[in-house]
Amino acid sequence: MTALSILYVILFYVAMITLVVGVVNKILQYIRVPAPLKIAVTPAPITKTGVVYRFFTEIVLFNSLFRATKWTWIFGWMFHLSLLLAFFRHLRYAVSPDFILWPLINLEVVQSFGKYAGFAMVIGLLGLFGRRIFVDRVRYISSPSDYLMLILLAAIAGSGLMMSFVNHIDIVQLKAFILGLFFFDWQNLPTDITLLIHLTLVLTLMMVFPISKLLHAPGLFFAPTRYQIDNPREQRHLSPWGAELEAKDGRNS
Repeated sequence: MTALSILYVILFYVAMITLVVGVVNKILQYIRVPAPLKIAVTPAPITKTGVVYRFFTEIVLFNSLFRATKWTWIFGWMFHLSLLLAFFRHLRYAVSPDFILWPLINLEVVQSFGKYAGFAMVIGLLGLFGRRIFVDRVRYISSPSDYLMLILLAAIAGSGLMMSFVNHIDIVQLKAFILGLFFFDWQNLPTDITLLIHLTLVLTLMMVFPISKLLHAPGLFFAPTRYQIDNPREQRHLSPWGAELEAKDGRNS
């Protein structure tokens, strides 16, 4: 193996460990944080089925964002849908043909639309970037990291488009390298500069993800404003530690 390939093998493992450990640690923090109040954002569902439906509309349709601002919803939905298509298209580089999802990955609609999804992704990111510049209330609460994350994502999409339409790379060798990472059968990485830039940006994203605002992806599932049932009149809400204190006071009395 070349020295460059060895370097990227090490970087991939470091980035993956950082991503997994960081995200798991954050999720454990979310689980441990108490929700002492009934703070479901109204109009909120009054049944568990309603909560599931609310989550579905939020995750798939960005329902609350649609009600808040249509332009942000359009650009956000473009970006996330394009990201999903690009993810499934990229899976063919990381799995073998006997993988259970291979028929889905190899669908013409996934490969064709996934190839052009990068354009929609860039447009969506430019729209979200412009929102942080031209909308006063959003610009006021934006930090440098917010702009840098959008630039990083746009650079990843842009370098991916370069490889698809301008500077083609050795896909067979790239897949051998990626599969080698999973099976510990390390192969040489193609030395194309566009590919190296793309991979470096992806590795950077993986390492900063656990400390960035991109954690809203798993964090949404632990937001009490979303997962709580709106039943404060029918049922008293007590956090676990609150219930323990109440039981202790009852025993002392």
